[in-house]
Amino acid sequence: MSLWQRVVAARERFIRAGIPPDQAAIDAEVLARYARGWDRATYLTRRDEPLAPDAAASYEALVIRREQREPVAYISGSREFWNLEFLVTPAVLIPRPESEFIIEAALARLRDKGRAWAVADVGTGSGCLAIALAHELPAARVTATDVSAAALTVARENAVRLGVGDRVTLVQSSLLDNSPGPFDLIVANPPYVPSSHSTTLSPDVRDHEPPQALYGHGDDGLDEARALLAQAPSRLAPNGVLLMEFGFAQGEAVRHALDQVPTLEPIEILRDLQGHERTLVARRA
Repeated sequence: MSLWQRVVAARERFIRAGIPPDQAAIDAEVLARYARGWDRATYLTRRDEPLAPDAAASYEALVIRREQREPVAYISGSREFWNLEFLVTPAVLIPRPESEFIIEAALARLRDKGRAWAVADVGTGSGCLAIALAHELPAARVTATDVSAAALTVARENAVRLGVGDRVTLVQSSLLDNSPGPFDLIVANPPYVPSSHSTTLSPDVRDHEPPQALYGHGDDGLDEARALLAQAPSRLAPNGVLLMEFGFAQGEAVRHALDQVPTLEPIEILRDLQGHERTLVARRA
């Protein structure tokens, strides 16, 4: 049996496991390329070749893991974000395309790439936001915080691998408790999913990603976001900007929370590619 035939069969198994068809096809191919160590061009050229028994066994082991809804990023140990390849483990959230809006918005406001901007990334996880910003702003100094020591280990490895380890300082801290600033920019993707919504999440997320990075405290999941809004004015430089991601249908609650912090003024709320409100942009008044 060829690799291509096994990929087609894996796709059908993934669909039966509840993975949407389009994603099932992508996952089956990505795992095949990962198992063989091939790029896509090699895969397309050689996928019809017979597969040796040991190679078939390696691919089958990966297929079983995905069939059980383990995310592909955890199986392969990496995920691309902002055209950079990040190591990921179950200690960190998998970087998502929606979070790239934070990078775009940050770069639109920190236009002078030669300036030594002071940047903070709250709840850094894999370090994707902190490292992408350090990569784009070669003179910037970035402080990245997380409550999880395991997450900081992953972020540290990514920072070193991607060549910005000397400009990204990692701090174990709740929010910015141990990082007084002042910062020209604070970016954050805090936990914001209400724990009562866990049954609505995909098994890929609910059963595999770290709950402390997913679920926010409070009935609406926004206690951490409120705490960061309250803390931000004391950590931002004058006219410093906060960019904070939040979840589906949480825009009004975030606006109300911002109204309780008179020293922060709203600039805008950015929408994602689906048109949903996703990222708050606010400035120290």
